[in-house]
Amino acid sequence: MTAVAPSAHDLYPTRLAEAGEPIQRTHPTVWGSADDGPFDPAALEAHEERGFSILPDFITAEEVGKYRAELDRLVSDSTITGDERVVTEKASGEVRSIFEVTSLSPMIEQLARDPRLVTRAQQLLGSQVYLHQTRVNYMPGFKGNGFYWHSDFETWHAEDGMPAPRAVSCSIALTPNYPYNGGLMVMPGSHKEFIPSVGATPENNHASSLKEQTVGVPSTEVITDMAHRLGIDQFTGPAGSALWFDSNIMHGSGNNITPFPRSNIFLVFNSVENALTDPFGADQPRPEHIASRSFTPLS
Repeated sequence: MTAVAPSAHDLYPTRLAEAGEPIQRTHPTVWGSADDGPFDPAALEAHEERGFSILPDFITAEEVGKYRAELDRLVSDSTITGDERVVTEKASGEVRSIFEVTSLSPMIEQLARDPRLVTRAQQLLGSQVYLHQTRVNYMPGFKGNGFYWHSDFETWHAEDGMPAPRAVSCSIALTPNYPYNGGLMVMPGSHKEFIPSVGATPENNHASSLKEQTVGVPSTEVITDMAHRLGIDQFTGPAGSALWFDSNIMHGSGNNITPFPRSNIFLVFNSVENALTDPFGADQPRPEHIASRSFTPLS
């Protein structure tokens, strides 16, 4: 396989044969207005500028307990052992993520349709929305591996065919996020630049990238420059907090070598006006359980 050449209709070419310059984003981050949902004008302005918003106490303590019990049920469900939706840690073999979790858990499927989430997603994206990806993430104490710096949109564009960064992710913490147990780090303002990656997409790249991403990631030189210019913030807070972050923001997480596990529900909302096409940087799209091609709006 050879690295792709930029096409005329591709505003964010990536997986290139040679390194390219950062591309200034032409699409907005916030597509709606304060009249469209629960975020007030100041919150929308901050989200547009930083690329993320942290909402403490997004769900109640009772809900946290309910969803943690559901995650325990899923991870111990022998009927999905070996299922392609279950991703395990590269070294320990413990469950790392369960994808398309809304098809396995009516409880989480109902949460994904909760007005607290849907109205915010619709407001940020300025349209009806559908679920591009759903999963639960486990980062056990001592054994949880992190993820290198990356932009989700780079992968979703190259391997799924998402045309523009008109998608937003919501990560709901089910355990405390401390500064030391592998919490998500973000570079505020990095969503305004698209960083092309170098190199072709290997066949079935998702089989390894969901355990450890090595394709579609920026160089250490790019990360160093961005970190010095923009700084690094971290998602910390109690269980029940929610992080809303733009699809193109640069983010990553470190390993968890503490006794304190970290788990979350992860829901990606995409605009129905940004439905997937053919991949822009791969021969075949990733499987449906990773990138949904059912674009029915959430009610």
